[in-house]
Amino acid sequence: MFDHCIYFNTTALARQLEREWASAFEPFDLTPPQAFLLRAILDKPGLLQREYAEGMVVSRPTLTRALDGLKFKDLIERRSTQHDGREQSIYPTDEALSMHASLNEASVRVGKRLKKQLGNEFFAEAVTMIREVSKALK
Repeated sequence: MFDHCIYFNTTALARQLEREWASAFEPFDLTPPQAFLLRAILDKPGLLQREYAEGMVVSRPTLTRALDGLKFKDLIERRSTQHDGREQSIYPTDEALSMHASLNEASVRVGKRLKKQLGNEFFAEAVTMIREVSKALK
């Protein structure tokens, strides 16, 4: 019915991928957005909230809600910056640091499973094309 509709097809794909990563991150009691954000914080601790929002390609209010969820789970801490007390840098807690490797491994397992299903080359091409479409629509 909507074979040529980019919205319908990307949304359907997003729902399928959401289920894959939700299952992978369930043992950590994290949603996929929370898990990917935490992985970003673990990889680059100390960035400002707005920098994580830009990197994750989400609005600042969306990022704030995800950070609130991570803070509630004691996985991050916010620290005011020295040059502007209104800005906050985000850092992982010791608990988050202890789950860093296993969190990354869970995501890698999903990626490997998808690559096996789709083939490495097709997977890489699909990711590249999706990123290019996203960039072109900005």
